Amino acid sequence: MAVLSAEGVEFDFEVPVVVVGAGACGLVAALAAHDEGQEVLVLERDENPTGSTSLSAGLIPAPCTRLQKEAGIEDSPELFAQDLVAKTHDHTPYDQALAAARAAGPMIDWLMEKHQVEFELVRGFLYPGHSRLRMHGPKSRTGADLEQNLLSAVSNAGIDLITGASVEDLYVDTAGRVAGVRFRRPNGAQEMLGCKALVLACCGFAGDAEMVRRYIPEIADAECCGHLSNTGDAVKWGEALGAGLADMGAYQGHGSVAHPHGLPLTWAVITKGGILLNLEGRRFSNEMRGYSENAAEVASQPGNVAWDIYGSGGEEAAMGFHDYRELRKLGVVKTANSVEELAAVTGLPLEAVAAELEAVELAAQTGEPDRFGRNFSQEQLLKPPYYAVKVNGALFHTQGGLVIDAEARVLREDGTPLPNLMAGGGAARGVSGHSNYGYLSGNGLLSATAFGRLAGISAAGIVLESQ
Repeated sequence: MAVLSAEGVEFDFEVPVVVVGAGACGLVAALAAHDEGQEVLVLERDENPTGSTSLSAGLIPAPCTRLQKEAGIEDSPELFAQDLVAKTHDHTPYDQALAAARAAGPMIDWLMEKHQVEFELVRGFLYPGHSRLRMHGPKSRTGADLEQNLLSAVSNAGIDLITGASVEDLYVDTAGRVAGVRFRRPNGAQEMLGCKALVLACCGFAGDAEMVRRYIPEIADAECCGHLSNTGDAVKWGEALGAGLADMGAYQGHGSVAHPHGLPLTWAVITKGGILLNLEGRRFSNEMRGYSENAAEVASQPGNVAWDIYGSGGEEAAMGFHDYRELRKLGVVKTANSVEELAAVTGLPLEAVAAELEAVELAAQTGEPDRFGRNFSQEQLLKPPYYAVKVNGALFHTQGGLVIDAEARVLREDGTPLPNLMAGGGAARGVSGHSNYGYLSGNGLLSATAFGRLAGISAAGIVLESQ
């Protein structure tokens, strides 16, 4: 894994635009460059492309889409950008957030209209931090279906995708221009591929335990439920090229991953009044801060687990998600018709559970925030039947990386762009600030797809300039 001199190097073949990674970022980048008239080749390390995209709920937040307008929802890129920046406590630069927000809506409409990628608008509840209904995803609410839809679009467009192709080295000239890459096949054979522009879409470093402990030690001991091929390759190459890095402490965790099954329990159950109880039957955080910031909270509890407790409203909202229906089939979801039964099915102390439910009821009745600063409405009061799922806190993917501009070009430490290198998704600095609390629901796929499209367009433009 190195950056080597391109002087005297001969490549086996050359393609104008090369994309490393076949998750949502890479596939969207490939479609964008192709639509700009350039030949594209996507290189994917795994035999079957899945990545972080397939492990997600497949939801992309975007304002001013056709689906939003048809639903009568008024939104704007500026409002979305404000939501993004507010979630990071003003750490993410507004112009970075606005670039993503402005690109997201047209990107969704383009995928639907030009490439027949199916989306629907998620309704019925707002994810924490979003001021409008703006989540778009496949009907199943699974990233696996989003990934398959994008793979189909790439195939239908006639874009070449090589799987089992592990990119190991970049070849760069004295000006910092990437001349090509070397990749290895599963049988050990190596191939040299030249390019005019390169897009790094190989996600972050959640699969590299050493990098996780270095940059985000708070989550280093939690389970990694992300894609283990995310080993920080883009960051390592970028550092060797003198690229700037930012927000390396940012990540998407999840405080509600069914244990030990590894499937995420949608945070919709929390938005409908759900709470988290540790093995002592006690709440330990403001759950409405979001699922990412609660990952480390859950991971630090006794036994590194908690119970997600919710009512009929949460059950109804969750049934729209494929993963939840799978959890139901597996018998993971426990039900109870009384507080006593709830304590029995979870093994939690009855007195503690009853006290926590009473505290929630008191907060709802008085209208005052509870001891964690969370507000409850009368509609959110938990009443029988109760539902319970045992969960743990997990790391999904990192959100810090290479610094990019509004065109997804990778920037050196001095702020100047590298000649022909683009990045997006987990490979690049996202819009989630510098810690776990800045992750607004959908930020991972927002950065992947919005900056993925911008990266593809920029790559095509660089090729045109070189001709």
